[in-house]
Amino acid sequence: MNKISRCFKNQQGFIGVAEAIIILIVLGVIGFGAWKVYSSRSDKNASQTTTPSVSAPSQNSQAWQSGGVAVAGNYADADVVDLGDGRYRLYYSLEPEVDGFNGQVYSALSSDGKNWTKDEGTRIEQATFPSVLKLPDGKFRMYYQNAGAIKSAVSSDGLVWNAESGTRIDTGSSAGLSLTNVGAPTVAKIGDRYVMVYFGAINEKYTAAGMVPNNETHPLLWATSKDGLAYEQKGIALDSRNSVFKGWMDGPELVAWDGNENRLYFWGYKGIYYSAFDNDKFSEPKLTFSTATGNQDFPENPPGDPTLLKVGGTWYMYYGQHTKGIYYATLK
Repeated sequence: MNKISRCFKNQQGFIGVAEAIIILIVLGVIGFGAWKVYSSRSDKNASQTTTPSVSAPSQNSQAWQSGGVAVAGNYADADVVDLGDGRYRLYYSLEPEVDGFNGQVYSALSSDGKNWTKDEGTRIEQATFPSVLKLPDGKFRMYYQNAGAIKSAVSSDGLVWNAESGTRIDTGSSAGLSLTNVGAPTVAKIGDRYVMVYFGAINEKYTAAGMVPNNETHPLLWATSKDGLAYEQKGIALDSRNSVFKGWMDGPELVAWDGNENRLYFWGYKGIYYSAFDNDKFSEPKLTFSTATGNQDFPENPPGDPTLLKVGGTWYMYYGQHTKGIYYATLK
């Protein structure tokens, strides 16, 4: 083959390679463009349909934050009342394990909800779980547990108390329960009647959900009254006999909440719960404050017997810590 022939052959080869390169480049550009379009559409579709939206925390979401001790010592079963003059009085019981226990109820004063000064002397004896209500005439009525029943006393100043005759609630139950005692009353004026919630004690351990610490079973019962003295039992308010509460509800507290809502706070094994009360019905309880960690069913020394107060726009919750005293938390 001559030189010219070789040159023509080489040129043909060169042209073929060049054409192939150009074709590859064109195909690459087309492929890249198609990929970009597909990618853009995929990203758009993903952002619209597959990417979960994460909402920012609500500005109105609040939680209870521990604040410290209000009254230190072997006290429990607190109840707080607004005196209407910028002061607040906290009533609380001596714990039964203390030597010399005779159902003593004491009290303390505060103007800020945090710092409490003990009143001198004892308010009343042979009484536990005090619930104090300011009456329309300016006097006070205390409901309390005594000898397995709920009784009451009156006071003109909140310090000196005189027992009222009769019994407000006894162990007779319209709910058909066989009760050994009733106690831990809470009373609030709702509309034109007084509403009371209290525990009813069934003398048997609740074992349907496994072994539990208490030998009694406590559902919460309720009753109403026109005059605050004669009560008509209404039956079970909230039943503890299930896998959530494992037979235990105690220390109920009726609260006039914000927005004309009425709430019932109480404690169970895991902490403090609340239920809304409306049209003679109690809603499913919600856990609102707990010291439990992990999946503890029975945390040691849970907060008990809550009582609530609003001071200067801030909600305070006082609760007992066994052998330690009355503590408080604020809603923030």
